[in-house]
Amino acid sequence: MAYEDPIQLADLLQRLMRRLRRAQAQRLAPLGLTPAQERALRMITRSEEPLRMTELADQLGIVPRSVTTVVDALEQAGLVRREIDPRNRRAIRLHLTDRGLAVRDDMREARRRAAEDLFAPLTAGDREALGELLGQLDQEPAATGGDGAARGRSGPGRPGR
Repeated sequence: MAYEDPIQLADLLQRLMRRLRRAQAQRLAPLGLTPAQERALRMITRSEEPLRMTELADQLGIVPRSVTTVVDALEQAGLVRREIDPRNRRAIRLHLTDRGLAVRDDMREARRRAAEDLFAPLTAGDREALGELLGQLDQEPAATGGDGAARGRSGPGRPGR
């Protein structure tokens, strides 16, 4: 099938991303995590220093009050704990618990298996070519003023994805 119209490509990419999100949600469910909680926990685990709630909200692209709900659930599950920032007592830092560290590897495996299922029909060469193409797209600023690449988000072929 020829994809001359960029809308066709965008629609296909959206369908595939929905499929991947559904598969990840199914694989994360036994861990007691929603995709939103997994994403927040992933951001927390990647950070070299404990994140402030506002920093997590920025990284997730959501408003701070929305991140509170996600962090509440992670805290209830015993995966993170909140601590007052000693340098700014108005700020809250998020610390991974031992249980959070243990779940991190299971979470990563759940995401890996969901992605493996999606990409199973592709040969190693196909995957390499797709990774190169997606990497190119991730590097180009969007015509409407830039998005992910302009803000330095991680993408295919970069650590953490």
